[in-house]
Amino acid sequence: MLLLLPTSTYRATDFVRAAARLGVDVVVGSEERQALADDMGDRALLVPMANIEASVAAILDLHARSPLDAVVAVDDPGVEVAALAGERIGFPHSDPAAVAATRDKAAMRDELARAHVPQPRFRIVDDVADGLAAATRDVGFPCVLKPVGLSASRGVIRADDAAAARAAADRILAITAPPLLVEQYVPGVEVAVEGLLRAGDLEPLAVFDKPDPLVGPYFEETIYVTPSRLPPATIAAVVDLTARAGRAVGLTEGPIHAELRVGGNGTGAIRVIEIAARSIGGLCARTLRFGAGIALEELILRHALRLPLDDLAREAAASGVMMLPIPRAGVLEAVHGEDAARAVPGVTGLEITVPRGRRVVPLPEGDRYLGFLFARGDTPDAVETALRSGYAALDVVVSS
Repeated sequence: MLLLLPTSTYRATDFVRAAARLGVDVVVGSEERQALADDMGDRALLVPMANIEASVAAILDLHARSPLDAVVAVDDPGVEVAALAGERIGFPHSDPAAVAATRDKAAMRDELARAHVPQPRFRIVDDVADGLAAATRDVGFPCVLKPVGLSASRGVIRADDAAAARAAADRILAITAPPLLVEQYVPGVEVAVEGLLRAGDLEPLAVFDKPDPLVGPYFEETIYVTPSRLPPATIAAVVDLTARAGRAVGLTEGPIHAELRVGGNGTGAIRVIEIAARSIGGLCARTLRFGAGIALEELILRHALRLPLDDLAREAAASGVMMLPIPRAGVLEAVHGEDAARAVPGVTGLEITVPRGRRVVPLPEGDRYLGFLFARGDTPDAVETALRSGYAALDVVVSS
């Protein structure tokens, strides 16, 4: 199996461990030449993921020398490469054009609109000077401005009036090039759906609540808890709309991660916010176990290798993760209270993923979290309480 592991990924260790549990020989594909590449031979492959055709050519050359049974993208940068390689070699795959649409929020919005999938009103702005005012008039205030090609809420900013919209556009354009997307702000609660597509059918794996209100001006995600506490009928409607969105974009195989808003207090109209042809990001997958303790990464690899998937039921216990926010820009000097956080009843793990002495930048400009805090419990409420208590035990020191 070729694992496409971007240098920025948090997830290399978890996927490599999952492959080892399956007894799979792993080829590591990354954008930079690995330190032990000479000793690894065909177990290491240079894959310039920003250049899709060059990446696929390198994979095909490897396949000619040492046939592959699967190509799996671990994070966003590799999903288009994996889909096109699957098409060229003959693995089950989603249409590469569909996968590309999930990497371009404007293309995704257009595909959802063509299929009449409920989503926010939107306009695409190619030239801010000429088009922003008209776009915000059409969409209305409050609205949300976002880049079309970034992820993890980077560059996503709410604007309540024309001046705020222009300021938001300027901040986004300092990060990335146009076009920009201007979307209707959808009030309500936000949920995330984790699923697996097999021959176009969605197998829902988990629905996560996001109990911290995401109202802006920035949309930094913190706590995820599953199972969802929404009414069963609402959860079923959320899963159904996720399946509709996947079909509308054209996805048919592999992991899928979607973000949706539910109006009112969780019983109102549902709108699709995002859909991605990958599994949940960061280290959040560590919250999920299936069947007899199978990790999400192992499930994804089993699907890619066409191995049996006998039990996709999530474990009975509630679980959750808190993506630890970066409090302000500066240099991370210390994180105090880690032992106290780990000692909180229900907390099962804490990973600080930013080295001390490293400069940190919060959202909307930043692209990383400070780390991840994990909890399990009998109920979602108990998990949420454990996560909040664990976080309260931490003292993050960032110097200017």
